[in-house]
Amino acid sequence: MERCGEAEFMNEIADIEMQGHLIDSQMLTRVLDKIMDMGGEFEIKNFQIGQRKNDASYVQIKVAGEDATHLDRILLELHALGARLLEMEDAKTGIAPGDMVVPRGFYTTTNHPTYVRYQGTWVEVEHNHMDCLVILQDGRAICTPIGHIKKGDRVVIGTSGVKVVPPERPREKTLFGFMSNEISSERPSGELVRQLAGEIVRTKKAGGKIAVVCGPAVVHTGAAPSLARLIREGYVDVLLAGNAVAVHDVERQLFGTSLGMNCSGNAMSGGHRNHLYAISEIMASGSIKNAIEEGKLKGGIMYEATMKGIPFILAGSIRDDGPLPEVITDTVKAKVAMDEALRGVDMTIMLGTMLHSIAVGNLLPSFVKTICVDINPSTVTKLMDRGSAQAIGLVTDIGIFLPQLAEEIDRQKNGLAEACEE
Repeated sequence: MERCGEAEFMNEIADIEMQGHLIDSQMLTRVLDKIMDMGGEFEIKNFQIGQRKNDASYVQIKVAGEDATHLDRILLELHALGARLLEMEDAKTGIAPGDMVVPRGFYTTTNHPTYVRYQGTWVEVEHNHMDCLVILQDGRAICTPIGHIKKGDRVVIGTSGVKVVPPERPREKTLFGFMSNEISSERPSGELVRQLAGEIVRTKKAGGKIAVVCGPAVVHTGAAPSLARLIREGYVDVLLAGNAVAVHDVERQLFGTSLGMNCSGNAMSGGHRNHLYAISEIMASGSIKNAIEEGKLKGGIMYEATMKGIPFILAGSIRDDGPLPEVITDTVKAKVAMDEALRGVDMTIMLGTMLHSIAVGNLLPSFVKTICVDINPSTVTKLMDRGSAQAIGLVTDIGIFLPQLAEEIDRQKNGLAEACEE
């Protein structure tokens, strides 16, 4: 038995338990460090270590605080790390007194898988993501943004009867390692691109769903043909972007420019007006789809997404010119559409956009594999810090990275096909 301090000097005590791969994932260390950092004390009462590779470990810990308030603060932090009270009761609820008005002490979700104890049974919180509330409805626990709370909703209060399960370190060595989120500031090496391509190919082969979030830099850097190719070949299931991506993609197809620059990066006389001409052409057709059917638009990112029939969400902003007919200008509606499109996603690739990537990151569960590529280091850092358990960040030019990735995916796909034939 190990102990820190003398618990008898503390006035409030609670017993917690944890289960899983507690040692190699370092979750137990993090819990004990958190208790001490917050001025609490602990005593390990029961520790059962898994004997084989796939066996889970189990620990019971007595946690002590100076008073009830101090102990509650400690328990709240430990709860987010996967600890739960030993004697767990059903979740407590309060009634929302009005639309978007919540009872005090409401439980705030993390991006980890979460369960709520309801009538003696653990119920998984549906489509859980961070900074939301949980409402109980007809035996279901539903993750709900505050903007969707309605008067009379039963809102979960506190952490009692709530269980968080942080993702654990994969038992096999993979590119996406638990708590090993790395950021590379070098040009994409052949080995890194090879591994990323392998993860993408394997995800699709297993029937997984991949979302791509991108900014207009994809077009400006000349990487749009590579993204269009990935969409055409079935490696993109959801496309999330803004008005600018679609406008400059259309501009490139109709006028051969992007931001008034040609494919060689040279400014064209009067080219700065071409993105407005592009908007006008789509407006004259009524939609991107109509422009395709009329034979006006014959290639590009939006062309391939439309022809492939994959959902694309174009979320508008105050900076938009136009915008195009497909752009959702109401940000609340855009967020709802993004949230629905992301359900069931297994991997997300974020390319050259800070605001859209952060918005998407906030809607993702922590177990979704995430690849973030941007020329701006601060963008990658912000996204890597959001709490994903499986994330890789790369600080580089999209124009260099994406063509290499598309070529490597094609090479590996053909390699797999040849192996199957043999």
